[in-house]
Amino acid sequence: MALASALPGALISLIFLWSGDYTPKVQWTLTVVIVAFCLGFAFALRERVVLPLQTLSNLLAALGEGDFSIRARGARGGDPLGEVMIEVNTLVETLRHQRLDALEATTLLRKVMAEIDVAVFTFDEDQELKFVNRAGARLLSHPAERLLGRHAEDLGLEDCLTGEAPRVINTAFPGGVGRWEIRRSSFRQGGRPHELLVLSDLSQPLREEERQAWQRLIRVIGHEMNNSLAPIKSIAGSLATIIERDPLPSDWREDVERGLGVIASRSESLSRFMSAYARLAKLPPPKLTPLDVGGVIDRVVTLEKGHHVEIAGGPRLSVQGDTDQLEQLLINLIRNALDAVRETGGRIRVGWQKLPGSSPPTMELWVEDEGPGLSNTGNLFVPFFTTKPGGSGIGLVLSRQIAEAHGGSLVLANRDDRTGCRASLRLPLQAAMPSPVSSQLSAIS
Repeated sequence: MALASALPGALISLIFLWSGDYTPKVQWTLTVVIVAFCLGFAFALRERVVLPLQTLSNLLAALGEGDFSIRARGARGGDPLGEVMIEVNTLVETLRHQRLDALEATTLLRKVMAEIDVAVFTFDEDQELKFVNRAGARLLSHPAERLLGRHAEDLGLEDCLTGEAPRVINTAFPGGVGRWEIRRSSFRQGGRPHELLVLSDLSQPLREEERQAWQRLIRVIGHEMNNSLAPIKSIAGSLATIIERDPLPSDWREDVERGLGVIASRSESLSRFMSAYARLAKLPPPKLTPLDVGGVIDRVVTLEKGHHVEIAGGPRLSVQGDTDQLEQLLINLIRNALDAVRETGGRIRVGWQKLPGSSPPTMELWVEDEGPGLSNTGNLFVPFFTTKPGGSGIGLVLSRQIAEAHGGSLVLANRDDRTGCRASLRLPLQAAMPSPVSSQLSAIS
């Protein structure tokens, strides 16, 4: 192209030169000069354009092969091709750092996948195994190299790739028998759909939880039974000593009656304890129906006539719940608050609200009192722990079980604004009821 651009001027010059009245020496000299200048500048232009483009081509070819160590030399500003080479060098450096970060992240992920004690499998759209970690290979009792590429049916995992997830199954694998939690998720790799299968062994955690539950059960029952059986044994021994005397003391009948009365009292206390424990252990599943939160609170507060309980209004909300269980929960919370303010004469307020930004939509029902507050928050939900004279110690435990059975939570904490306690019950909302009502403050005396 450079030679073609100079060709018309060179040809016209040479035609005038050779057709004019010039000596051969002048003609040849000027001809050489014209041709030399045309060829020289044409080849110089080629060097300025073709070589940088070849360098960029080689650099891009190296990038395509994953080699990020090559850089373009001679890049300088002010020159369009030089600026292109500078930008390409910057791009190569950025890609090198990104590739290094990706390699480090992949290495970390592989180490984590290899070390975790959870079996992880990856299957493609044809249910062929594409990845398995160390725990998965141990579960199937084969090295990973012999497992990759095999079909899920051959590995005994076809049932795990179908059905509901997450779920818990009881089954046996070549490398383990027990209860397994199945979790699945889908992702794409290389444009093709893949499925991630995770199998978690629940046997050991469940056995540990069961062992701890039995320990707590035996400790609580043993403590309560010892509290009753020790005085019964002591009194029974004293009565046997009295009866064995000869002659009997004059007041032996009174001593025996008094001792038998103590034995009967302790036996009745032990019977109440066992009944309370049976009630705590046999909480039935809730029968869910749509409930108006405000209506439930009105009914419960109405039961506490003769006490000063204020209702702080809130929006009209509806939840899916068991009427009997939720009312029992609220009765427990309000009566605890009444016991707390019995000596101080403080107020009790009950209110509810929809928590903003919660997902799923959640409501909070709270009961505030102006009592002395909580002195021992660590044992609030310990079965049969109570600070009230004559208390059973199962009210809060039963209340939390009811809240969790409804998919919610129950928290008790001391108030920040003043002395007293705040009980917070959170439940998932069914749907917001129409026509919100304005806040109201009423008192039931």
